[in-house]
Amino acid sequence: MTLTIVPKDAEALLTWPGLLEAFEAGHRLPKPDIKDLFVYRGQDTILDRATWIDGLGSLVKVATVIPSNAQRGLPTANGSVTLYDDKTGELTALVDFHLVTKWKTAGDSLLSARRLARKDAKNFLLVGAGTVAKSMVQAYSSLFPDARFTVWSRSRASATAMGLPVADDLQQAVKSADVICTATMATEPLIRGEWLQPGQHLDLIGAYKPGMREVDDTAMARARLFVDARATTIHHIGELIDPLKSGAITESHIVADFYDDPTIYTRRSDDEITIAKNGGGAHLDLMTANYIAGVWGQRPAVHLG
Repeated sequence: MTLTIVPKDAEALLTWPGLLEAFEAGHRLPKPDIKDLFVYRGQDTILDRATWIDGLGSLVKVATVIPSNAQRGLPTANGSVTLYDDKTGELTALVDFHLVTKWKTAGDSLLSARRLARKDAKNFLLVGAGTVAKSMVQAYSSLFPDARFTVWSRSRASATAMGLPVADDLQQAVKSADVICTATMATEPLIRGEWLQPGQHLDLIGAYKPGMREVDDTAMARARLFVDARATTIHHIGELIDPLKSGAITESHIVADFYDDPTIYTRRSDDEITIAKNGGGAHLDLMTANYIAGVWGQRPAVHLG
C-alpha cells in the first residue's frame, strides 16, 4: 500500500464547508472506539490519542503540550498524526500535525456555531490570542461574512499582535458580543454567568483536561448545553466535571452531541443562551485527517518538462 505524506501545503486546497461536510458524514458512521493516554511533567503534557471508526479507518495522534513554548516563540503543541487502513491496518498516511489540529479544532466549533449561533450574529469576541484564536477568525468568517472581531487576552501584547480591536474590560466585551469563543489555558473560570446576555452563543475550546475551566457554574446552568461527543467530554474535562460535582448541572442538562439528530442540536429561539463544549476527540482528528488526505490525493498532477 502506498504511503501518502501530506504537508502543510495541502491547506491551500481545503475549505471550511468541505470539512463540515466531512464531519457530518463521519458522524453518520458507527460511534468510534477512543482511548486517550495522558503523561505529565509539571505543566507539560503528552497526549496520546487513538481511535477507530468502522468504515473510515483508524488514527493515532501524539501531541506534546508545552505552555512555556509561548515565551520561546514556538507552538505550544507539537506532534504527529498517522492514518491506518480500515480493513488491513496498514499505515496509509502521515498528515501534518499542525494542519490537522488547526482544522479539527476550529471546524469542531464552527459546526457548533453553524447550528447554534444566531444567523444575524456579527460581534465575535475571542477570549485568548493564540494560534487557535487566529484560526477561528478564518473559520467564523467563512460562515458569517459580516463578522466583526474583538480580542481579549491577559497579555495585551499578544492581543495587539492579532491586528484586531482589543478589549480592555472582559465583562463589558462579553456583554456586547453575539458569539464568544474561549481559547485559553485557563485553570479557573474567566467568564461569569451573570455577564451573559439573551441570544448569545459560546464556543468553549480551551479546557481539555480535568483541571481546566473557562466559564463558571452559573454560565453552565444558565445556558442550553451541547458537546461534540459525550464520551470525550462529560467525565474528562473540568468544564463539565466541576459543575456536575457541585450540582449546578446534571448530565440531563446536556441537550445533544454531534451523534444526535441535527434537529436536536439546534437553537430554539433568538433569546436563548447556548454553550458548546469543544472536546476535540480523536475521532474528529480522524475525520479531519481523512478529509485532508483525500483532498491532497485528488489534487491535479503536475507534469514537468
